[in-house]
Parts: sequence; structure tokens; C-alpha cells
Amino acid sequence: MENFTFNNPTKILFGKGREAEVGREASAYGKNILLHYGGGSIKKSGLYDRVVASLKEAGLAVVELSGVKPNPRLSLVREGIRICEEQKIDLILAVGGGSVIDSAKAIAAGHYYEGDVWDLYTGKGNAEKALPVATILTIPAAGSESSTGSVITNEDGDYKRPFDHEILYPVFSILNPELAFTLPDFQVACGIADMTAHLLERYFTNAKPVGLTDRLIEGALKNIMEYAPVVLADRENYDGWAEIMWSGTVAHNNSLNTGRIGDWASHDIEHELSGIYDIAHGAGLAVIFPAWMKYNYKHDINLFLQWAVRVMNVEQKFRSDEETVLSGIEAFEDFLKSIGLAVRLDGVGIDDTRLEEMADKATNGDKRTVGNFVKLNKADVFNILKLAL
Repeated sequence: MENFTFNNPTKILFGKGREAEVGREASAYGKNILLHYGGGSIKKSGLYDRVVASLKEAGLAVVELSGVKPNPRLSLVREGIRICEEQKIDLILAVGGGSVIDSAKAIAAGHYYEGDVWDLYTGKGNAEKALPVATILTIPAAGSESSTGSVITNEDGDYKRPFDHEILYPVFSILNPELAFTLPDFQVACGIADMTAHLLERYFTNAKPVGLTDRLIEGALKNIMEYAPVVLADRENYDGWAEIMWSGTVAHNNSLNTGRIGDWASHDIEHELSGIYDIAHGAGLAVIFPAWMKYNYKHDINLFLQWAVRVMNVEQKFRSDEETVLSGIEAFEDFLKSIGLAVRLDGVGIDDTRLEEMADKATNGDKRTVGNFVKLNKADVFNILKLAL
């Protein structure tokens, strides 16, 4: 087990109707609130009215910035930074899913940064202070409601890049499973793939022994796979959504990082898919992760064997270790297909014309490797993309 320091300061308010408490919670951080959200869905559902009423009842001034898109754009982040400075914003309240929250975090970090906020996402700069961010989660998926990460897309060049720092932990997050009742099937499936990938990125590690977190990650994976079909079949199943929503948060709140070093190659590779083709992040991960597994399982076949048996319930009897692992990967693909996701690039509308470009961008022209479990160069990334065809 690796040395670790664990500190997650995000206050979680979980359960029915908890969004009514947002005004009281937000008032602890100042008077001027930037309400950040996507399109019209929170207005159609009535959530917008409830949130604004709670904020105003607490005597808070509300400035709005809507228009967040999936794979949130740098241009809107820059607009948010300008608004925060002009309006002397004290707290950014993100109401939505991971894209809205990631955009809010970028605005928060860019507020105090003296250069261009994109510097933080390219490694050219660093930030040590951010405006407070709070969230009301509507899409269980990214885990950004209680994480240190933010991912932004720069339209100039179609680059999608992450920035990770403890200053990005939200100060509080409201998680009401009822807010997920109206999500369309595809969005539900992409969210499930995203949180599953967060767990798998942590699971495949070279650190040993890490038995406790192995079991915790395995349990979270099995829980998600159990309740995914439940919420897809019965969209208003509160208990099912409670399990999915909390699993998604725990998958990415860094508690399962403890003592281990995760991989993250699949995320880095997928960022090129969604950066160029603007597909849903979870849909891209459903394609890339099985291909990554097929390419790398021999690096530690015993760990893959453990996952195949414990998580994917593959019977090892009469099978070799390799056959068991490959059956586990096949079972994982079957699960993803069962919730409505494609597991090949052509299923998300991507052909082989830009594979080399994506491999080049992922590795910065072969000047860096991606991943920690196995360090992958440009040729490796290209081969994984070919496996995903």
C-alpha cells in the first residue's frame, strides 16, 4: 500500500427535497451568487424556481450564466470569469451534471489566476486559490460534485484537458435522487459508464497489497451493475437512484484512491474522442475501456482474473486464466450493451480516419506517455484505438 493523505472537505446533503436548503447553505459564503447551469431542463422540471426561491429567501443576489454544453467549453468559462469579477461573486452554484460542475470549477480557479485559465489545463500554470463552488447534482455520473477534478474543451483545436487540484473541491453538494427521475435513457447509461470507469481506473493499479480498497471498488462496481437496470426499467425508483447516485459520488471522491495509484489512460484517450467528435464522455469510455483491457491484461493477469471472477462473476472452472479474463471483458461489454451503449467506435459514429491524430494529441506528439498501470506511448494508443474499431 502506498502512502496517502486523504482529505475531502465537501459537505454532502443527501436525500429528498434537500435543494430547499441551498439558500441557507449558500449564505455562509457571501451575498452574491453566480447560478451556473445548462439549458432549459432545470426550468421545465421546476428545480430552477425552487433554487432561486431558496436563494432569494436567504437574501442573496443571483446572477445567472446558462448555456453549459456537454464537454464544457472554454469560451463560456472565460465569460464566467468576467462576470465573477464584474459582479463581485462570492459563490458559484452549479446546478446540473458533471459538465456544469466542471465549468463552474474552471471559472472558480480562473477568477484568481492572473493568466489565461487554459494555462491551468495545459500545465503551463497553477492556481492556489479558487472561488467557493457549490453544486446541486441532477445527473449522477462524473462525481465532480465531490472531487478535485475539472475537464474543459478548448474549441480552438478541439482539445479536451483536465485540471486537478484540491482547491476545486466543492464546499457543499446537494444530492437528491429524485432529480434524476426525468433523465433520458442514453444519459442514464452514459452516467453509469462514467462512474464505472472511475472505479476501474482506480482498480487497475500496480500498488500491492491493497485488499481493502480492492473489495470496496469491487462492491461499488457490483452495486452499480445491480441497480443500473433497475433505474432504467423504473425511472422513479427512488431507492435505486439513491444507490446509483451515492455510488457515483463515492467512485470519484478520492476515498478509493487511498493506498493505490490509478491508471487513467482510458480517460486520457477518450478525451480525444469527445474533444474532436463531441460525443458523450460516458459513451466514449464504453468504447475505450474494453479495448484498453484487451491490450493490457497480460501486464497483471492475476489482477484481471480477480476482477473477472469477483466482479463479472465468471466461473473459472475448466477455463485457463486467460480464457477467464477474456470472458470477463466480454461480460463487461455485454453489460454496457445491455444498458444501451456501443462498445465499438463505429457505434458512436467514429471511423479510422483520425486515429493517428488522436494518438498524437493524447501523447503530445509522443513526448509523453499516458497511464500508470502500463505507460502507453503513441503507438500503444493507436493500437488501442484500432482494437476499438
